[in-house]
Amino acid sequence: MATAAPVGARALTFEQKMTGGMALFILFGFGQFAARGFVDYANVPVIFHLHGATMVAWLGLLVTQASLAGSGNLALHRTLGWLSVVMVPLIVVLGSMTCVTALRAGIFPPFFTGPYFLALVHVSVLLFAAMMGAAIWLRRNTPWHKRLILGATILLLEPALGRVLPMPLIMPWGEWLSMAIQLGVAWLILRDDRKTIGYVHPASKVVLAAIVLSHVAYEGLARVPAWQQFTAGVIAA
Repeated sequence: MATAAPVGARALTFEQKMTGGMALFILFGFGQFAARGFVDYANVPVIFHLHGATMVAWLGLLVTQASLAGSGNLALHRTLGWLSVVMVPLIVVLGSMTCVTALRAGIFPPFFTGPYFLALVHVSVLLFAAMMGAAIWLRRNTPWHKRLILGATILLLEPALGRVLPMPLIMPWGEWLSMAIQLGVAWLILRDDRKTIGYVHPASKVVLAAIVLSHVAYEGLARVPAWQQFTAGVIAA
């Protein structure tokens, strides 16, 4: 015999499931990497810890915002949303500083070249910032706003995937596998589009394009001689 749901109970929204799932995966990716002893976190430069703490705070804000929107507490959702105006630039700056520090200390993945690693990090964080900036600008346009935020979060899966997938064994195809997985996650947005509105929303197409662009950009940029020279200058500075 079926029982009635408790009064006031709410099913999780699609955005809550997506943000919660991606946040857990990112935390798992970095957590298991540390547990396996691949990074001596006790002795890495302080900037690594600042970067990590900021990203954990961002994931917390992301999940909180999705929960507030899902529960209908839009007033607090809008108020907390302004934190992103500070946090997104901070993520870009700390991501860049951490990348450069890692390059100079020689503690980046050995299956990446310096130019590739520099391109990967900077293309990813700048595209993330662009998508979040667009989401903030379009905050009153809910269909665009929520899809762009999900898309920006999918871009953040990249470093976690790099720590979960057996990259040393599957390079140079590892990054293309990462792209395929990210596109698979984005496909969930398309599936929800067809289920809820009957067609693929334009913002969802932008998400797909951003994922492909990110991988094509840093794969190509790393092969440009001028970028290689620039990377050498960054490391030597």
